[in-house]
Amino acid sequence: MIIVRSARCVLLVLGLLAGLAACSGGGATPPEITLAPESILPDFVRGAPPRVREAYRFAVANREYLGQFPCYCGCGSVGHKNNLDCYVKTVRADGSVEFEDHALG
Repeated sequence: MIIVRSARCVLLVLGLLAGLAACSGGGATPPEITLAPESILPDFVRGAPPRVREAYRFAVANREYLGQFPCYCGCGSVGHKNNLDCYVKTVRADGSVEFEDHALG
């Protein structure tokens, strides 16, 4: 009787460990990050370091998300309402983007 209980206990613990390992997310792939093509960038951004160019590409490709974050660099005095405003001045009716140079640093 004790052996049966011990075996059940071991099986229960192994089952729980297997379940926890499956739920741990250790094998999960990170989400895909969408970037706009480098060709969309204006000349003043193309000359910037790679991380800055990548930030501009991210901003253009993810406008709906970046527009939800308040600006944190203190540029509200120049009319910026959110983080997107540091990268994008306007989006024209045809979808083309006029860039803001504020995020260059």
